[in-house]
Amino acid sequence: MIQGPRKFGTLCALLFAMIFMIGAHPAAFALHRADAPRKLKRPSHHGRRWRWNPMFRPSHESLLRQNEEVDRLQLPRIQNDDELEALKASHALVPIEESQTLRIQHALDPSRRYCRSWTRDFVQDLSEAYYREFHDQIQLNSAVRTVKVQKKLRRHNRNAAPAEGETASSHLAGITVDLQRRGMSKEQIRFVEQYLFYLKALGLVEPEEERRQWVFHIMVSDRYNEWRQSQTFFPRHPAEETVTALSGAN
Repeated sequence: MIQGPRKFGTLCALLFAMIFMIGAHPAAFALHRADAPRKLKRPSHHGRRWRWNPMFRPSHESLLRQNEEVDRLQLPRIQNDDELEALKASHALVPIEESQTLRIQHALDPSRRYCRSWTRDFVQDLSEAYYREFHDQIQLNSAVRTVKVQKKLRRHNRNAAPAEGETASSHLAGITVDLQRRGMSKEQIRFVEQYLFYLKALGLVEPEEERRQWVFHIMVSDRYNEWRQSQTFFPRHPAEETVTALSGAN
């Protein structure tokens, strides 16, 4: 007789507990939601986020093309300062000098403000075109490097090209320069991209826009000299128009 009421009481207690849990759960859940911290949007730099969308993305294929040009020209990859000085003495490397249209990054070692003659002519032509358009100087950040310098650079910049192998930096042959991209307006960047687009289509340059260093890395072919001598104007067309101009020239 006692067992029945005990079972009944136990069932009532379980039923009460279930009702309590069912009733309490939504409230507890609501409280948890109310207390949860809200995710805030991360503020972008100066109120807006710059989108990196270059015309010339760095790639393995581009490094291969640069090295193919070095090999075609049979140029040495400069190993050390002794080799560098010998090439300067023979005038195989020529100095890049500041002018009204070109400034040089102060941190660039004066001993490495050198390149091949056709690369210097390219820098001069681009800086003059840029100055005519914007009344501002373009900045040279890097030119020739030695293998020793490139290896040192790789230690603190893993995005730098190797000092050896099929994708070695073309700076080692003195045919490549880095021009400052950081600080340019969108209009200025577009101008340089369009200028390079035209020359790349002719096979005269191999450009990359580096993200970490924010520079235009530009390898210049020796064919630039022959093309330059045949020109009475230098490229200032929008990218769409250069395609038409090239089609007409061919």
